[in-house]
Amino acid sequence: MATSEAPVPVLLVHGIRASATMWRYQEQTLRAAGYPVLAIDLPGHGQRMNEPFTVPAALAAIDDGVAELGGRVLLVGLSLGGYYAVAYAAEHPDRVAGLVAAGCSAVPLGVLLEGYRLLARIIHRLPDRGLWLHENMARLLLPAAGARDVLAGGAALDVMDSGLQATSTLTPLASLAAYPGPVWLVNGALDHFRLNERRFLAACSSGEVVVVPRATHLSSLAQPERFTAILLRIAGLVSRTA
Repeated sequence: MATSEAPVPVLLVHGIRASATMWRYQEQTLRAAGYPVLAIDLPGHGQRMNEPFTVPAALAAIDDGVAELGGRVLLVGLSLGGYYAVAYAAEHPDRVAGLVAAGCSAVPLGVLLEGYRLLARIIHRLPDRGLWLHENMARLLLPAAGARDVLAGGAALDVMDSGLQATSTLTPLASLAAYPGPVWLVNGALDHFRLNERRFLAACSSGEVVVVPRATHLSSLAQPERFTAILLRIAGLVSRTA
């Protein structure tokens, strides 16, 4: 494979109920290091809050971001964004120089998913549709800067059930097996979405598990310096081999 000194463009895909603003720290640091970087909003989130969330629409949003960055990227997704990044890489391997799937090493089926859907429906029945709970949980569980960033794009209060239902139709293990490029499974040490980590790693043609010490599910927000250092290392590797 030819060596390249050009920095690989980095596309960042957020988690459910969040938006592109959750990546502010990573955007700033990657850009300062010379990497072209773009964080997108998925349908139903951020500036696209009024759009319905579907699998084709989510994959189209990623494709638009890839095109904006020039057509071949290091694709980084966390949680919901991770599942769709994996699906996109399988469908368009020529457009993904490397894949970071963070906080999504659990098969999105069964008790885990149905429990989240039930909780989402209960919360959505609250008078404020769960806004107070969403904002206060962010402030309780994240550092102050991380909470500010994740809340800055607004709360996608209406997308939980439809987003989870759509995600249950994805097949991440098959998608990882179909993608021939390098994959990094980046998970917080305390992340409950590590449930099937070994199966996810075994599915990769070329995979590596990277654990973020002391981080919970939203590792990019809970431990932004550590998470971003991992991204910088990966971006450097991909830039040299793309």
